[in-house]
Amino acid sequence: MPSEPARLSKSRYLSGLQCHKQLWWRVHEPEAPELSPSPGEQNRFAQGREVGEHARGHVPGGELIDLPYYQYDNKVAATREALNRGLPAIYEAWFLADETYVGVDILERASRGYTVIEVKASNSRKPEHLPDATVQVHVLRRAGLQVERAELMHLNSQCRYPDLSNLFVREDVTALVEAALIGVPDELAAQQRMLEGPLPDVAIGEHCTTPHDCPFIERCWPKLPDHHVSKLYRIERKRALELEADGYATIYDLPSDLELSVIHARQVQAVQTGRMVVEPSLTKALAQFTSPLAFLDFETVSLAIPRWPGCRPWQQMPVQFSAHVERVGGLVHHQWIAEGPEDPRPALAEALVAVCAGARQIVAYHASFERECIKRLREAAPHLDKELERIERRLVDLLPVIRRHVYHPDFGGGFSIKKTLPALVPGLSYADLKVQDGEVATVELQRLMFQGAEMPAGERAALREALLRYCERDTWAMVKLLERLRGLVEDQLELF
Repeated sequence: MPSEPARLSKSRYLSGLQCHKQLWWRVHEPEAPELSPSPGEQNRFAQGREVGEHARGHVPGGELIDLPYYQYDNKVAATREALNRGLPAIYEAWFLADETYVGVDILERASRGYTVIEVKASNSRKPEHLPDATVQVHVLRRAGLQVERAELMHLNSQCRYPDLSNLFVREDVTALVEAALIGVPDELAAQQRMLEGPLPDVAIGEHCTTPHDCPFIERCWPKLPDHHVSKLYRIERKRALELEADGYATIYDLPSDLELSVIHARQVQAVQTGRMVVEPSLTKALAQFTSPLAFLDFETVSLAIPRWPGCRPWQQMPVQFSAHVERVGGLVHHQWIAEGPEDPRPALAEALVAVCAGARQIVAYHASFERECIKRLREAAPHLDKELERIERRLVDLLPVIRRHVYHPDFGGGFSIKKTLPALVPGLSYADLKVQDGEVATVELQRLMFQGAEMPAGERAALREALLRYCERDTWAMVKLLERLRGLVEDQLELF
């Protein structure tokens, strides 16, 4: 007997739209290590669930199909029963048709049928949201339901806490969905046929990263040689492919007469000679860093559903800082971290103003981020507006100093502090820390603030310490980078 075709789901269908090979692996290797969500993805899933729960409150009177995620057929049956009761709405309604399951975030009864409402935890409608709504409408109609309207319900960037009455925007996408429906039956059939056969052969290309990074990208993409042309600073993928097609696979291969940007030329010189390039202009660039200095770094949380006055969905809010401050006799380290769910900004602002009081200038790395954080503090602590504005005016950025005047072969085409620090200050990196990047820091800060009270005391203390050490490393990194840059200038002067 032939085996039954693999059933699709909405998420599987969307994966298949991006790449049949990705879908094949998802179905045939569901336990693949690449499918384990990162901390950032887990956080987005959790916040997405919270957004979905809030959305139901904006379409009241419905019933939730509340069964375990894997009980697909039971959820379909429970949805049928709920439909027979004539409810104004059903939340997490499930349907099966064309060997494809779909879950509908909100199914709202309309005058002559139903409205499918797809809820998204983003601040705007995106192109990839449309196929999501389209496959739902297709399956529901094939299952016998009269669907007369399709909507996307997303977060409203104009919403400000505490007034969450306008938290969502509902967009009518019926016309767009109707136009897209024509291709759905053939695509579903093609995906099901493909899944019955061996792993399909799909060439790599733009679809590997659009609309999302494929989790299996490393299986398909060849391992690139060191200093591949795609590592040129901010080079467009198309341009890198053109260079490779012209026979220039690596930066070593690039000819001397190739037209390059200033930064690219510096990068090529450093890579081809194997030596760091330091421009004479570095001396003048460092003149702006006048003592006494403070070195400042913020960490933020970003909440889909805002919780503090004046906040909008997904707005980055500062909840932690580290500062190394030059005092008579040496550097003094200061730090502050939020530890509960209350709005931390007023207390953080007070601590920041006190710490930065004696600094002539305040060093940041990618200072536009720190500037935005200070603006958020000014909104929350208007009594400190003048002091915070002074801090904002005194910010000086270390990142463009490196980007415009220095290139080390080990930068690898980037100028983030994670790349420049180990190259310029050997032996100092983030590798020894429990928290090693900003995305994990954001997720763990949210855990500390909103779940810390339920944690065992030891776990909570360890998490707090890990976050403090990560933020401290950022400001210590700036101290050592500036020290190294000043040393490079001194080395230059000794040459003349």
